[in-house]
Amino acid sequence: MGQGQQEKVATSLAGTVSEEISASLAPVDAELERHYPGDPGTRQPVHTVYVPGDVFAADTIRSWGDQALALLDEHAPNAASFAAVLGLSEELAEPVHARVRAKLEREPIEDLRVDFEDGYHGRDEDEDAARAARLIAEAYENGTAAPYMGIRMKCMEAPVRDRGIRTLDIFLTGLMEAGGLPDGLVLTLPKVTYPEQVTAMVRLLEEFEKARGLERGRIGFEIQIETSQSILATDGTATVARMIQAAEGRATGLHYGTFDYSACLGVSAAYQASDHPAADHAKAIMQVAAAGTGVRVSDGSTNVLPVGPTAKVHDAWRLHYGLTRRALARAYYQGWDMHPGHIPTRYAAVFAFYREGFEQAAARLARYANRTGGDVMDEPATAKALSGYLLRGLDCGALDIGEVARLTGLTRADLEGFASPRRGDLTASAK
Repeated sequence: MGQGQQEKVATSLAGTVSEEISASLAPVDAELERHYPGDPGTRQPVHTVYVPGDVFAADTIRSWGDQALALLDEHAPNAASFAAVLGLSEELAEPVHARVRAKLEREPIEDLRVDFEDGYHGRDEDEDAARAARLIAEAYENGTAAPYMGIRMKCMEAPVRDRGIRTLDIFLTGLMEAGGLPDGLVLTLPKVTYPEQVTAMVRLLEEFEKARGLERGRIGFEIQIETSQSILATDGTATVARMIQAAEGRATGLHYGTFDYSACLGVSAAYQASDHPAADHAKAIMQVAAAGTGVRVSDGSTNVLPVGPTAKVHDAWRLHYGLTRRALARAYYQGWDMHPGHIPTRYAAVFAFYREGFEQAAARLARYANRTGGDVMDEPATAKALSGYLLRGLDCGALDIGEVARLTGLTRADLEGFASPRRGDLTASAK
């Protein structure tokens, strides 16, 4: 055989077979692309802080950070005492404590929701909604905003529907009048029970976009899961999956409502918690329904507040730290925080989670990237998970790009490439 010639390999199928199969599966290919576009690749906040609309002020974010720092100074004034409360290893004590303090000083809140639903008790909702828009617009303009900010409106149920629509209209209009919608805008639709309520929210946003000359689909929203009917419909289907489809690409997250959902199932108040079996079941359904769709899942909150004497604060901190670590292990990378005293343990849990596994994850990804051997045989899907883990650690401040680059030999762009490969690339590289 001459140079450059290849030996002909025998086959049995006609060349048209592959073409006919591809043609028959073209609609499925389109459906996969439409329904399962994959993770958007943007930063996901580690928590959402809820502040009542009648309480929200220009200094709310800084105030929460200062209150959290004051609690640390009073109840765990150094790395050793904080580590002792949470059970951190000696190796992690100093870096976690230092990073928590730095985070509280630099960026105490990653995602803030001004609440006009259960937490709201104001007397003039019109004024409070307009004020929220003005303050959020000013915060983004002067650089004091959280990365993500928005409101939780009232739900689409008949008794409060008109009020919720009006509040949303006032808020969005206020932002437009102040210069436009910020990139970090997030809206939350609570107590969603039927997909038709999601459809109504889509129509509402479409009408606003038309009225203000915005690109269709510009405004997305989170769906809050707080009722049993939002998990399982009367016909036995998974309602939450239908809600994602009803959102027509606008759904950005599914947020679990710990206490409303637990109460809906008849769980007594003393046992309503994010680690109850009923909560695990609901979140597992949410997680499966959202997988691959680009919609992210958020855990709920704890109502045990770190207030009072030191012993009581420490008990609340241990509880919150443990629940947060439990959620992270189950791939719920976001949760709710309801009190300034929760954010030190939120960040401690998140930072410890990423720093504990950092070196091993970096080594595995480096071996995969360099095609070198090791004691674990990783596949493209695992490389995607490893790089996603490192990127989440970088985004929240648990890790620094210098130390990640030193151990992996990769840039952030490299990590993003592994974390969000195209479907075809992932399949081809797995062969």
